[in-house]
Amino acid sequence: MMIPIRCFSCGKPVGHLWEDYEKETKKGTKTDTIFKKMGLDRYCCRRMLLSHRDYIDQVIAYDVKS
Repeated sequence: MMIPIRCFSCGKPVGHLWEDYEKETKKGTKTDTIFKKMGLDRYCCRRMLLSHRDYIDQVIAYDVKS
């Protein structure tokens, strides 16, 4: 999980919502419904979840030992 802890624009905590958002989208729930359930009304906070890609598994493969 590499999502930022807070929204870049308004500072609202959004990092803890990523796992719930991911579970609900895999179930097939519409994103608007998910955001309403989570209490994300601002577009800036919704952007944080919509535009996030979880790259940690790909980055770990290139771990360089010093």
